[in-house]
Amino acid sequence: MAKTIEEILKLTPDEAVKELRKKTVEIPKWEDLEKEYNPKKHPVMTDPSYIDIIDDNGGIEKVTRVTEGLQRLAVERMIGLSFGIPVKRVYKPKENDKNEQIVAKAIETILTQNRINAVNIDRFRMLFASCEVATMWFAVEQPNSLYGFPSKLKLRCRHYSQMKGDGIYPLFDAETDDLIALSFYYKRKEGDKDVEYFDVYTADRHIRFKKEGKEWEREDRLFTVGKIPGVYCHRPTPIWEDLSNLVEEREWTFSRNGNYLRKNLKPLVALFADEEIHFNQEKSENKEFKAVLQYPKGSELKYVTWEQAIDNLKFFTNELKQSFFTQLQLPDISYDNMKTTPMSGESRKMLLIDAMLKVTQESGRLLEMFDREINVIKAFLKIMMPGMNDAIDGLKVENQIVPYTITDDKDTIGNIMTATAGKPIMSQLEGIQYLGWSDSPDETMRQIKEESNLDALNLAE
Repeated sequence: MAKTIEEILKLTPDEAVKELRKKTVEIPKWEDLEKEYNPKKHPVMTDPSYIDIIDDNGGIEKVTRVTEGLQRLAVERMIGLSFGIPVKRVYKPKENDKNEQIVAKAIETILTQNRINAVNIDRFRMLFASCEVATMWFAVEQPNSLYGFPSKLKLRCRHYSQMKGDGIYPLFDAETDDLIALSFYYKRKEGDKDVEYFDVYTADRHIRFKKEGKEWEREDRLFTVGKIPGVYCHRPTPIWEDLSNLVEEREWTFSRNGNYLRKNLKPLVALFADEEIHFNQEKSENKEFKAVLQYPKGSELKYVTWEQAIDNLKFFTNELKQSFFTQLQLPDISYDNMKTTPMSGESRKMLLIDAMLKVTQESGRLLEMFDREINVIKAFLKIMMPGMNDAIDGLKVENQIVPYTITDDKDTIGNIMTATAGKPIMSQLEGIQYLGWSDSPDETMRQIKEESNLDALNLAE
């Protein structure tokens, strides 16, 4: 039977760290994933049987090695489709509840100050490539008024990932599947030596284990947020799933074909004659202005070219690439591909339907992570904004992932207005919230009303 977090933390430091490093979720190791993600580590570059040829004179004939980073490209495409349009947060404060409006503005300002749009791109690159990522939020004592109210704390976030050499160890409750502890292993250079750290976060404590020699030492830290100050997300496979074999086949095909081309594209002159002919009697072009060649009557001298099945090779490699993107539900929107495919603007929109479905399929775990992150920030706000607990708990926040697509809002609105015979389709406040340009839609509405009243007074005069 699995030990509880309380039982684990009662063990000796070495035993506790050993127990917490038993991972309960199955995640591929980055050392294996990197061999697929990094083109320099693909088999065409590392296969010990595919080596340069050394001739009898000590010369080296290099073999052709062509790599393609399609796995890395798949990660970047997925990031672009998911976060090319930044994640929207729709705040729903109760009508005329100024405290909830203040809290909404504070949450949005905290996220903006931490450059959340860039953060999302960075951390989900880690998720799509290494299958897991964790973000920890922490407070720094620094008096400020950045969030719309005076505060002694400043919030920051840090990401952990296999790609950075970190170890992430979540511990879930066996019955409810709730996250009850989140631990991190990492190394830091201190002076001339590497120091190992193992941080454990639970709902009410932060425990740090430190190892400078052979044994771990424990240090308990005060913790008052009331929940784990971080979020964790994982997926069973990288975004390119199990399609690296298609990429490897393209690389081997290109590389082998490169060897053939290098051998056979050398100019070859053939002489067809019944008599023996002596070659290389002509002098250098720097020593004579012309050369006369004499061959027997009926002989023939011409270049011999290598006839290669180019069309078959092109078909095979193109099909491999198309199969890679098709099975991943990702569009091949490279410049060359889009340039050579004549389509109308509306037709190009249809190209992204499968990709939009892919984002929808992936959005479940992402939205769950965003919702938990809002709750973590709310927990910090209860410390930073004493007396506002009811407003913090009462404020509803909805995260929205909008898949990137080629759209024209003017056309969309025009179609809806036509369908409703020109009648309004939403209130002005809802329109401001939907557009997402205003950090405080209620304040924007108030200013609009004031400006309208001022204009009316000016007209009356």
